[in-house]
Amino acid sequence: MAGLNKTNDKEVLVEVENLQVSFKTYGGTVQAVRGVNLTLHKGETLAIVGESGSGKSVTARSLMKLLPLHTSVIGQESSIRYKGREITGLSEKEMRALRGSEIAMIFQDAMTALNPTITIGEQIMEGIIRHQKLSRTEARRQALEMLQLVGIRDPEARMKQHLHQFSGGMRQRIMIAIAAICNPSVLIADEPTTALDVTIQAQILDLFKMLQQKTGVSIIIITHDLGVVASIADRVNVMYAGRVVESGTVRDIFYNPQHPYTSGLLGSMPRLDRSRKEPLQAIPGTPPDLFAPPRGCAFAARCSCAMEVCASYQPGTTQLADGHAVDCWLQDARARHLAPGRRKTAIETAATR
Repeated sequence: MAGLNKTNDKEVLVEVENLQVSFKTYGGTVQAVRGVNLTLHKGETLAIVGESGSGKSVTARSLMKLLPLHTSVIGQESSIRYKGREITGLSEKEMRALRGSEIAMIFQDAMTALNPTITIGEQIMEGIIRHQKLSRTEARRQALEMLQLVGIRDPEARMKQHLHQFSGGMRQRIMIAIAAICNPSVLIADEPTTALDVTIQAQILDLFKMLQQKTGVSIIIITHDLGVVASIADRVNVMYAGRVVESGTVRDIFYNPQHPYTSGLLGSMPRLDRSRKEPLQAIPGTPPDLFAPPRGCAFAARCSCAMEVCASYQPGTTQLADGHAVDCWLQDARARHLAPGRRKTAIETAATR
């Protein structure tokens, strides 16, 4: 359903429906992503949050078809549309035309994503020469402008240098420059502030905001840091065990969380208004084994609100308000009005329908 979203009058750029991704390993098949739905609108920033192993990065890499060729499997019923065009069936040649020019990605570790043997200037120029067929002179001019835009001082000298001559924060700026040089419509940032100190983190986030204001690029940011989410995102998808368990605006997620897992994440985040004597909340237990995912709600074993139905049936999606949705039996509309003693029976009845 490409076009305009009822809860947002901006153009829809990316739509993902029922994304399922598994990996074949010697130990069996890992069901890494299990039915993810998401939407990205023009000019907005969507954050995908969750603890390690929740499927955030796999979801992001699926949008660019950057999964391991021989071990990954995308479900036949999965759909990924970019500007209304289905891309799951595109060839590698067709995807290369999209990568960089239309959808670009900033990878988590600049040290492994950048080439240490080639000058920074050559790496920035490579994408624009390939996609926009520019001369080296024009590509070099645009590369210099991009380095200035992302805050690299003395770009003339820096163009001739190699990766080891840059600090961590500067490497991240160079990654952003490489991703943004072709003016893509969608920018995917996978943990862009990991391993950076808080001052540099703030500078990198300000850089994303500036790029968005100047170019109108839509951003998908993958992170486990809720502080990053609060400072940059418009909407949030909370992932757990390969599924989106809650989605909504930043205000919805931070001030009106409805899934126990979302509440647990917020409770584990340090806050300035919290007393020194008040300990951070911890979510007990560990995520489920995705070699054999649980039949019901994947969070049930760690949830203090879990009922018998949670272990037996996967909850459906409940729409709470415009754009705010949650997958949790506690929010099931057919049982929410009942007293606690009757709620379990009503939900179990609903689950079998």
